[in-house]
Amino acid sequence: MTEIVNMHQAKTSLSRLVERALAGEEVVIARNGEPLVRLVPVPKERKPRVPGRSKGRIWISPDFELTDAEIDEFEGSDS
Repeated sequence: MTEIVNMHQAKTSLSRLVERALAGEEVVIARNGEPLVRLVPVPKERKPRVPGRSKGRIWISPDFELTDAEIDEFEGSDS
C-alpha cells in the first residue's frame, strides 16, 4: 500500500514515515497533492568477499571422498 503525504504532514511525522519505509511500505511525499519524491531505505553496503579468509581453519581428510561398506550398502551403491 502506498501512503501519500503532503509536505507539511511529512515534516511533522518524519520519524513515523521513515519507520514505515524501513518496514517495506511505499511512502510518497507530495506538494499540493502532486507526488514529488518517494521515501525508500538506503541499501546496506555489502563488503566484498575476501578469498582465503578461512585458510588454515578448515581441514579435509585425504580420504574424504571414500565411503565405507555400511554406507554403500545403506545407499544401495554399487561402488
